[in-house]
Amino acid sequence: MTTQLSFNPFESTENSIDPLAKTAPTMSRQILWGILAVVSGVSVGGSVNMGLVTVGPLIVPLPEGADVSTMETLAESMELMTPVNFLFPYLAHALGTLVGATIAAALAARGKVWFALGIGAFFQAGGSAAVTMLGGPMWFNVLDLTTAYYPMGLLGYFIFAKMNK
Repeated sequence: MTTQLSFNPFESTENSIDPLAKTAPTMSRQILWGILAVVSGVSVGGSVNMGLVTVGPLIVPLPEGADVSTMETLAESMELMTPVNFLFPYLAHALGTLVGATIAAALAARGKVWFALGIGAFFQAGGSAAVTMLGGPMWFNVLDLTTAYYPMGLLGYFIFAKMNK
């Protein structure tokens, strides 16, 4: 009797005496793909976020006297900033979450929407911490916390689903 090798990470062997052989390899592979989905989503999403936050002041100059070198001076400089200065932080939060959620949905073996929303939750926690530490204008905090995380996580799932139709 010959056994065929399968390279599908979600498929188990059929010709096994062990009754768990049909579920255990599949479950462990799904867990590994889930871990990879979360780590990749957070890493790539965080890189997009940091890239946009870094590039932002080069495109939209900071106001005179603003110092963003430490969290304390950034918090103090918030009152000097105009609405246009919050464009890149918002884009960083929204696009970082969107990219991370799309990647997580693409890599997860099952429950893709939950992985995408999990990435949204992860970045939401970071955004909430930033609001607590930095403050900022209320309009930006409300806009950021209500539209940049969970909605972008869900949109990331929909983008993945549309690309794989």
